[in-house]
Amino acid sequence: MTPKQVLDSFSASLLQDDRILSAREQALLLGILQHARSAANGNSETHTAVESVVASAVGEAVAQRAFSILGSSIVERILTSAPLATPDTGSRQSVITHTMGSPNLPQPQPPHIRKPTPPEPQPPSKSQPQPPSKAQPQPPHRASLPDHHTLETDPEHRVAVLERPEVARASCVVLDEFLSPQELEELTQFTLQHEIDFSASEVVSPTNDDGVINYEHRRSRVLMDPGIHQEILLERVKSALPQVLEKLGLEEFPITSMEAQITASNDGDFFHNHNDNGEGPVASRYLTFVYFFHHEPRRFEGGELRIHDSRREGDHHVAAGSYQTIAPQQNQIVFFPSSLLHEITTVKCPSGLFADSRFTLNGWLHR
Repeated sequence: MTPKQVLDSFSASLLQDDRILSAREQALLLGILQHARSAANGNSETHTAVESVVASAVGEAVAQRAFSILGSSIVERILTSAPLATPDTGSRQSVITHTMGSPNLPQPQPPHIRKPTPPEPQPPSKSQPQPPSKAQPQPPHRASLPDHHTLETDPEHRVAVLERPEVARASCVVLDEFLSPQELEELTQFTLQHEIDFSASEVVSPTNDDGVINYEHRRSRVLMDPGIHQEILLERVKSALPQVLEKLGLEEFPITSMEAQITASNDGDFFHNHNDNGEGPVASRYLTFVYFFHHEPRRFEGGELRIHDSRREGDHHVAAGSYQTIAPQQNQIVFFPSSLLHEITTVKCPSGLFADSRFTLNGWLHR
């Protein structure tokens, strides 16, 4: 039986399990396909193409949920009902393994907590995308459909292994209205009053623990001492930490130290792909947080935080083709594992005034 036949045999059960596809998702898919059929106007090729795109878009999310929920149970039943044959029987036993990223299952969310969910499929034409809500990260961007797995056979043991490169899935938790209005106002005034104390941002180099300035990789300005606002924010972070770790699927950990700094990004500033726990003194960073604040109304564009799916190639992480996008929103904070590849897109601030910058009070928890 092929892998497809195995999955097809479970399709009826999977469709009835709302952990695989919720009733809302099934209704959405049905609506999309019916709309596509109507829009195709009898053109079977167009309708088939739409079905193929939808199947590709949802396939990875469905497989991820199914393997996460049913994988262990299925393996246990297989081993119980059909134990591996001994060499003298002359029979063969095929074992299929599948390595997936951490599941991103929809869960009930408490007020003011958002967590990105798998992308909802969209038809290739005649659809009107809805703008994200204020605090909702945009769905993952699918730059390409990767080669999901390769089937290899070990001639000696006759074991079929379904392999997939290990991918670190983009995940984050977003909290709204993190500081009180008074705390936000005081932080903003403190930042503007210390404009002269900001210096060029640095990046950590394997040969220099103190960091170096590299305008090809990062451009912004930082204030390394946020004053009393560091303690205020860190206390809030610690109080929210249990919920954040639960949403990210991480275990609680002993915090050995904390860092925080204020970053100002103005016209043309950016930070290319990187992770926060590279080498040297930053290697123990475990959880990253980014708190957004700025002048109202906002006087800049861009400066989005993109958190990438990534995989390791040698000593480096490279983007795996998908990412979560979080647009800066006033008084909002984002948490994500420091190991995840991420970037800050280029900021456009026509006035060039410091007060109109994209500001963040960002930092890290070490373990």
